[in-house]
Amino acid sequence: MNYKKFYPLIILISAVVFFIPFLGAVHLFDWDEINFAESAREMIVTGNYSRVQIDFHPFWEKPPLFFWLQALSMHVFGINEFAARFPNAITGIITLLTLYFIGKKLHDEKFGFIWSLSYLGSFLPHLYFKSGIIDPLFNYFIFITIYFIAKSSVELNKRKATWFTFYAGISIGFATLTKGPVGFLIVAITCFVYWIRIRFKKISSLKNIIIYLLTFIVVSSLWFGMEMIKNGPWFITQFFMYQTDLLLTPVASHGEPFYYHFVVVFLGCFPISILALPALINRKTITLSDTLNFKKWMFILFWVVMILFSIVKTKIVHYSSLSYFPLSFLATVFLYKLLNRSAELNKPIRILLIAIGTLFSLLLIAAPLIAQHKELIIPFIKDKFAVACLNTNVKWNGWEFLIGVLYLASILYSIHLLNRKNIERGLVFLFYSTAFCMFFYLITVVPKIEQYSQAPAINFYKSIAGKKVYVSTVGFKSYAHLYYFQKMPDNKLQTSNDDWLINGPIDKPSYLVAKINTRNFFDNHPDCKLIKEEGGFLFYERLPVAYSK
Repeated sequence: MNYKKFYPLIILISAVVFFIPFLGAVHLFDWDEINFAESAREMIVTGNYSRVQIDFHPFWEKPPLFFWLQALSMHVFGINEFAARFPNAITGIITLLTLYFIGKKLHDEKFGFIWSLSYLGSFLPHLYFKSGIIDPLFNYFIFITIYFIAKSSVELNKRKATWFTFYAGISIGFATLTKGPVGFLIVAITCFVYWIRIRFKKISSLKNIIIYLLTFIVVSSLWFGMEMIKNGPWFITQFFMYQTDLLLTPVASHGEPFYYHFVVVFLGCFPISILALPALINRKTITLSDTLNFKKWMFILFWVVMILFSIVKTKIVHYSSLSYFPLSFLATVFLYKLLNRSAELNKPIRILLIAIGTLFSLLLIAAPLIAQHKELIIPFIKDKFAVACLNTNVKWNGWEFLIGVLYLASILYSIHLLNRKNIERGLVFLFYSTAFCMFFYLITVVPKIEQYSQAPAINFYKSIAGKKVYVSTVGFKSYAHLYYFQKMPDNKLQTSNDDWLINGPIDKPSYLVAKINTRNFFDNHPDCKLIKEEGGFLFYERLPVAYSK
């Protein structure tokens, strides 16, 4: 029986099953998830969809496209975790289908299916489609831009080449509306390196370059231009200044070492990070004639992303997530040759698959076991806040570690199938077992782990939501109190000023949340009364003079 005609349906069902259910099973995580959801919530509350805000003040870090999608989702599903993450679940479905159809066009149905399956069954690529961060949508538009530019560069039909360039301009415009000019920069650098790689041969006509740039300007002006016309240059100026700061200085204490993203991608993108190594190392032997030109683009895109964001001073884990597209493609090139017996799964690759798979499995096993036997590690922890978090009372079933055990068994069985030359079954088992592992771990273990980290604070914010009070954090940065307290706009600028909430003439009760290691700060503020202590957090209440009387 020919299963090829069912590949799109299999991909669609798999994406829906793995990405949509239980999206709201755990609170949004500080910072980024809550930050972005709060911007979308404030759009709904104020009715102002033209300018991004946080705490009802201008927020110039990101353009609005992703927040528009989140706000639309919140209008449908309500203001909750499911709605905040739903746009990325849809992006995940579209991404997997796109990889299949591009892979089919580049080579054949099986190539597209393997590519889609490899993306579904790798840790970080899978995880991001169940998150509420901007990057999955941004990365999709960048990838599509590169795809259309690559198509245009080898298309002999001038009319088709022009259309491909036009599509690329639309896509890079949407990428810019999603995350800003960094998308245009990445594509420009990739094109420049490709031009050098082909020894300065002509990539595109001047006409097509102009069409690409004009289309990009028109699409991106749907917000950048309208904002400039409506409110003047101040907001846009602040936006570009912030983007420059991200490139030149380590913002928000994210100044990790140069090799940070290489470690993140190598470990976090298991198993495609291992399976892509033959195509990365043996660029001439591990290739397919149909995909040769596109492989050049993917190879260049991978290294542009990795090197660029290693140079950038601010290093955050998802900055290198665009590399997942070329990495999955390079892994698929190798896997396709493996399926057709024109490549071998050599000993170093097998060892790495077993080693990294075992490492992941042990981490998955260890997390719930350590949480249930925290007394074994607490003596070695010097951070008072971390110790207090671990002492949070969380109910475990006791079997959660078995997910990691089963995943280890699945990895070993997959390698066994691959060694026995049962390649197709081995790959399907490998990728689906990773997807199932992520699925069950995210709905059984992660919500419990979250109870140790931020749940006590979030539950407190939810308990006072809608009340006529002020709430803020002291000594640490957070967006959780804005989103889960459901703060409403007011005309008093000082309500966002912690010093005013602690010392000023407040007119409503003020609730202040701090971490346990900043307790001494409140010794000098006797009018701030400790009302609760839970999970490493201290909850203080300060009443206005009228209340205290």
